[in-house]
Amino acid sequence: MTEFQLGNGLRVVVRRRGTIPLVALRLVVMAGSASDPKGKAGLSDFTAHLLRRGTQDHSVDELNESVEFVGADLSLGSAEDYMSLRAVTPSEHLGRMLKTLGEVVRSPSFPAAEFESEKERLLAQLGNDLDDPEALADRAMLSALWGDHPYGHDVAGNRRDVRSFTRGDVVRFHAQQMGPQVSTLYIVGAVELSKARALVEKAFGRWTGGPAAVRWPKATPLPPLGSVLVVDKPEQTQSQVRLSAPAFARRAKEFFPGVALNAVLGAGFTSRLMNEIRVNRGLSYGARSGFETMKLGGSFFISTFTKTESTAEIIRVALDEVKKLRTRGFRPGELKAAQKYVAGVYPLRLETNDALAGVLGDIDFYGLGADWVEKYRERIQAVTPNDAMAVAARYLFPEPPTLVVVGNAAKVAPQVAKFGKVTVVKPAAVR
Repeated sequence: MTEFQLGNGLRVVVRRRGTIPLVALRLVVMAGSASDPKGKAGLSDFTAHLLRRGTQDHSVDELNESVEFVGADLSLGSAEDYMSLRAVTPSEHLGRMLKTLGEVVRSPSFPAAEFESEKERLLAQLGNDLDDPEALADRAMLSALWGDHPYGHDVAGNRRDVRSFTRGDVVRFHAQQMGPQVSTLYIVGAVELSKARALVEKAFGRWTGGPAAVRWPKATPLPPLGSVLVVDKPEQTQSQVRLSAPAFARRAKEFFPGVALNAVLGAGFTSRLMNEIRVNRGLSYGARSGFETMKLGGSFFISTFTKTESTAEIIRVALDEVKKLRTRGFRPGELKAAQKYVAGVYPLRLETNDALAGVLGDIDFYGLGADWVEKYRERIQAVTPNDAMAVAARYLFPEPPTLVVVGNAAKVAPQVAKFGKVTVVKPAAVR
């Protein structure tokens, strides 16, 4: 692996891999949705999508043609912590794709017509989300759990804030949040290392502006746990259910014990939640749990759904399974089997150059250590029952979690009152 830095501050990591003539590019910019200005939720992701809709030198059609002509793929978007510009290209066209990538990030023109078109498209998408109980439940949980914290809104934003977007907002976000000194370019695949630097210098050497250092948003206190939010959709015959509580950040020592623990509880078809909720009781076709881990914190969640009449029952069953694991521990061989499964599938997640580029970005961004990939399986298998149970004791709902239910409030609210004080809202009130 080769690493170098351009004169403008852009860090570049090049990893030669395999003989298949494909190269993955990933430009990571430290300007994710957590950096959205107050009252402008979704601006980071919106800006990312607009980058390829026209530059000072090429129209959106010309940019699309340049990508498609060489058989490449280009996608742009944001996560909570960073913005990501991704491309996969045949090796022979690496220089051309680097040029395109450099151009869209360096000199986007944000044409007024494209701005309005993208805004209209996003508002329609967000409107559809209000009609989708699953998407609505996920959005409601973010707001209920995180409140005014930078992670308290969906990456795509909400209709109220998006309606307020102006082209000037996008121009300012690009100028103030995006720049070479807060970005890293990853190049993975069949690339000639001797030529990589010259190609990157040609494509990105003229990129200037942006902040001199990452501007991390300030974390704010989270709302109290134990609230029960019912989002009323009277026409629904099913309830979407989410339970959640704060957990650990991406770099925390609890990460590997948490992965092993969750593999037992709710990460697969043979997990405890799936077995009890689907197989034994027939309450739902699916139930899962997991740890969401980010830079400034994380969460533990359970996600499932059921018919309206069994809403309270499925919540009780889920909480009972969590409590059993937290208080009684593992059955003989249960943790070892989960560790073996997680360790076995991990290499499959790195099969493509694009996937590896993403992992390399996470390693750098979250400070996971250069040996993260090589020692991942070893660290999973080294988790002891005591390690996992310490995580369970702290994060597997020792206190009542925040509960969100999307469904028929008239029938659901009386059922869930036993879990806490109920607040009923309309879908339009969900941020």
